[in-house]
Amino acid sequence: MQLLLTFVTVTTSVVMSTKWFKSINTRKKTKFDYDIIKSACYLINFIAMRHVFKKKVLYAGVVVIVLIIFLHPDMCGHRTYEYIEKDDILDNLYYGTAENFSSNALSDCEYRDIVFDETTLSPGIKDGDLVEGHRIKDGGEYAPLECKPKFSTAIVVPYRDRAEQLRGFLIYMHMFLRRQLIHYRIFVIEQVDSRPFNRAKLMNVGAVIAARAGFPCLVLQDVDLLPLRPANIYACTKNPRHLSSSIDKFRFVLPYLDLFGGAIAITTKQYLDINGMSNEYYGWGGEDDDLYIRLEAHGLTRCRFEPGTSRYHMLTHRHEPRTNTHKVTKLLKNAKDRLKEDGLNSLQYTEVATVLHPLFTHIMVDL
Repeated sequence: MQLLLTFVTVTTSVVMSTKWFKSINTRKKTKFDYDIIKSACYLINFIAMRHVFKKKVLYAGVVVIVLIIFLHPDMCGHRTYEYIEKDDILDNLYYGTAENFSSNALSDCEYRDIVFDETTLSPGIKDGDLVEGHRIKDGGEYAPLECKPKFSTAIVVPYRDRAEQLRGFLIYMHMFLRRQLIHYRIFVIEQVDSRPFNRAKLMNVGAVIAARAGFPCLVLQDVDLLPLRPANIYACTKNPRHLSSSIDKFRFVLPYLDLFGGAIAITTKQYLDINGMSNEYYGWGGEDDDLYIRLEAHGLTRCRFEPGTSRYHMLTHRHEPRTNTHKVTKLLKNAKDRLKEDGLNSLQYTEVATVLHPLFTHIMVDL
């Protein structure tokens, strides 16, 4: 029995290790890969030095390797999923500009070259990326002059206590978005009170303000995510879209299929129809899953672009304290029952100040 168990364990380890070694030959190595290699070297050295106990050490080593492999994100993630083919993207986009937007350009902007752009941008951020004459209006609003854009998008960013990260995010995003020939404006919604961070409620505040400004499309995005592919156009699709389905922190693997957070695009009408996001999630975690439940309850199907187009770089940061797990479980359990009473129609906040900065509209609120 012991021999059989050993055989099964070793065989499994060899198979999974082979898969891992094959994968690192076809992609950029990560810190996790080097940690595995270093750990393996230490293990081999330990076995050599402690040969008296080699049988026990061998069993322990095999168990450790198996645990490392099976606990790796690749084992429970998804390298692929259903997505809109590039040839079908233009037909699936939601066309519309802001109510108060006008352009003097003679011809419409064309987007085929953009959605087929194979460029990958570097997340390196420099002030020089925004050259003189960038034509960004106060409040972080931009529209191309050479053609009439077919899309107007409000980018809503919940924020607190990450000044350096926000600065880098704004410079990078303007550099990225100006390539896409869309009309856009960046709204940063800052929570200034001392309560635990409420990401979803800040999204609701931003959505309400963007709707008042006449924007037909919302992109709700975290400040620590930078899109790497200009082909990932910041315009809404006919169905709500998960933009950030391929993040480098997770080795460009989707952690689970129902994930709908990080960066998403949804029409303003759809966001209003689902009553926005829940206002009950103080702390970190749960609000994205609650949002997905709302989409399903209203018969809205989530969509994505292909993994290569949906690549993002995640900036390092300190997470807000995690919400009590029991509380999150309870909230998610009755999410469908709350969606009609908990959301935009129950949103309460105090707008402390609104400032039109050169790169963004800064809205400070007390929740």
